[in-house]
Amino acid sequence: MAELKYEITEKIGVLSENAKGWTKELNMVSWNEHEAKYDIREWAPDHSRMGKGVTLTADELAELKTLLADIDLDSFDEE
Repeated sequence: MAELKYEITEKIGVLSENAKGWTKELNMVSWNEHEAKYDIREWAPDHSRMGKGVTLTADELAELKTLLADIDLDSFDEE
């Protein structure tokens, strides 16, 4: 299996943290030395390991922002 290279080029924010200290974050990440993209995934406290996530272009993030703006969060029950 080929080595996966990544660099977090900009830390944008933490969305949540679990009991083991892993954080779900929105960052700019360069994968395998390509142009950095927006990335949402869980990271170990030292960022040496990560969970599955989603990577978005600026256009995709803009579309997601539009879609999220149309969601009525008051209609969701807290679990």
